[in-house]
Order: sequence, then structure tokens, then C-alpha cells
Amino acid sequence: MPLPSEFATTRDALRRVAAHVLARRRHAVTGRFGLRVAPGGFATPAFGDGPEVVRVAGGSLVRETASGAGYMGLPGATMRDLAVFAGVDLDAEFSVGRDTPEVGRVDEPLLVDLRSSAVLADWYAAGAQALDDVLERLPSGAEPAVLQLWPEHFDVGTHVGVGGGERCNLGVSPGDAYSNEPYAYVGPWGDARPGDAGYWNAPFGAVLRWSEVGAGPGAAGELSQFLLDGLGRLGARPRA
Repeated sequence: MPLPSEFATTRDALRRVAAHVLARRRHAVTGRFGLRVAPGGFATPAFGDGPEVVRVAGGSLVRETASGAGYMGLPGATMRDLAVFAGVDLDAEFSVGRDTPEVGRVDEPLLVDLRSSAVLADWYAAGAQALDDVLERLPSGAEPAVLQLWPEHFDVGTHVGVGGGERCNLGVSPGDAYSNEPYAYVGPWGDARPGDAGYWNAPFGAVLRWSEVGAGPGAAGELSQFLLDGLGRLGARPRA
């Protein structure tokens, strides 16, 4: 099953929302901008005294505070609409890293296709489930970093120790400048690429693309096996 034709446009629009609405809002209150996978999409962790959560669920931007919850539809809304709704100042300087997406035309309606946003949410959910499964199997010495959705590249990732003082990035991406297609990745920090050279199929390590996995209940298991395979090649010893 191919990706929806509107997937890339929708992904890019949601990346702008992630960086310039959700991450900006959390950063304004806490100085932090990491996000999390959430049902139907992605969200801030709970923050502030309320506490407050801002999230994307399907085709809606949701803001939950101590006083209640508000919902705004994403298709056809502008970045300015969403910023006002979430209490965000788009004119303030803000960065989530070197590849921070542009705010873009703030009064132009966003092109968000609901089928595409569902594909993205399902990919994140399968990836987060796979990563949790992998991290649970690692010994305590692996010291995994907190699993976060990083708005800079819009990927869900962590990094873990693989022995000998080396570490490795693990995650899932909805697609980017490297690949328009979503993919999972294993990215060793060092130069070693042990074992079958065919596994190491990317400049930064190894990837497994959406078309090789697709959707469905078995996706998380396939992603988990791919990640475990890479860790095993690098000398990690996950539990069976």
C-alpha cells in the first residue's frame, strides 16, 4: 500500500506545528522543547503549574489546562490561528536546533490531509512501541536517554550504550531530506559497522523503510527486530 499522495505536505505542515506551536509553548514555560508520542499523534509532556498539555490528535490541536480542554481543527487553520489558540508568540526568536523548520506563511491555511496524519500517527505509535520493547530488554549499563520526539527532525529517538564506551542512536523518522519515505534507523556514534555489510545501508548506519514494514499489528514487531539486530551487531546483549 503506497503512502497517500498528500503525505509529505501533511508531514511538513505538522512538523511546523510541532516546532512552532507545541515546542514553543513548552519552551516558553519550562525552557525545554522535547515532545512525546501520544494517541493519534504527538504531544508535549505535562508542564507548568496547571499542568498543561498541548497535543495533536488526528486532525485537531488540543490544549488541556486546569480549567478545561479546547480543540481546534488543523485542516484549513493558519499558523497564526494555532499560535493564538495555544498562547504562542510566533514573532519571538526560537530555535530547536540547526534544522529548525521555518515558521512559513503564518496566515496561509495549512494543508493537512487526515489520512496522511493517521499514517504518521500509526508510524509513531509502532515506533514508540518497538523502542520501548527494545529498551526494556537492554541491561542497565545501556543507560538509554529519554525517548523523545524531537521537533527539529520530527523523529522519535533515543541513544543507548552498546559496550566499549560506544553509543548508538535508535529511532523512527516520518521522512526527511534523506528519505521522503518514513524509516526506522540504527545510527552508531562510532565508525564501526560490524557483520553483514548489507545491513548497513545508510551513510549514518542502517534504515528500514515504511514500504518494507507498512502498517498493521505486526509493524512494531518488525521494527523491534530490526533495531535489536543492529544492536546485536554492535555488541549489545539484549535479553531475548
